[in-house]
Amino acid sequence: MGIVQKIKSNPKIKEFVLWSIAPKRNPRPRLWVRWFLNPFVHKKGKGATIRCRSRIDVFPWNRFEIGNLTTIEDFCTVNNGSGNVLLGNRVRVGIGSVIIGPVTMGNGSGLGQHVFVSGFNHGYKDGTKNSSIQPLDIKPVIIEDEVHIGANSVVTAGVTIGQRTQIGAGSVVTKSIPAFSIAVGNPCRVIKRLNQETGIWERVDK
Repeated sequence: MGIVQKIKSNPKIKEFVLWSIAPKRNPRPRLWVRWFLNPFVHKKGKGATIRCRSRIDVFPWNRFEIGNLTTIEDFCTVNNGSGNVLLGNRVRVGIGSVIIGPVTMGNGSGLGQHVFVSGFNHGYKDGTKNSSIQPLDIKPVIIEDEVHIGANSVVTAGVTIGQRTQIGAGSVVTKSIPAFSIAVGNPCRVIKRLNQETGIWERVDK
C-alpha cells in the first residue's frame, strides 16, 4: 500500500495531513505549502506572469497549470480545491477576476475585469441542512481556444464556450455557447454567428 493510500485509509492521519496543508475553518493553503510544495507540484510556462497582488489558493491534490506567456493580473483569485485549473498559452485573466476549478481555458483565451468562473455549485438538495455542509455539485467549465469573456460576466458550472466565441460584458452564461458565436445578456444568448465562408458575423434570427 502506497503512502497516499495509507493516509486516506487512516482517518486520524488524514485529518492531521489536511490540517497541516490548510486550516479547517479557513480553507487556504498554509504558507509552507505555497512557498515550498506548490512550486514543485504545479506547472508554470515560460514567460508566464502571476501578479503579486493576486490570491492563488491552490492545493497539491489538484492540478494548477498555466501555459507560456499567460498572465494573471492583480487582485485575481484562483482556487483549485474542488478541481483542476488549467490555463493554456497566452491566456489573460483580467484584474479582479475569480476562477474556481474545475476550469479549463484554451490557448489565446481571456477574461475581462471582474469575471467570475466557477466549476461547482453548493449542494442544496437536502432542504433541512445548510448548503455549506452538503456535497458540492461539481461540473467542469471548459473555455475553448481564443474565447474572450467581457468584464463583469459570470460563467456557471457545467458550461462549455466554443472556440473564438465572444461573450459580451455583464453576461451571465448558464448554458453552453457554440463556437464562432457572439453572445450577450442575462441569461446569455447567441446574437451573431460567424459565416465561415464569408468571414462575416451574421445576426441570428430571434
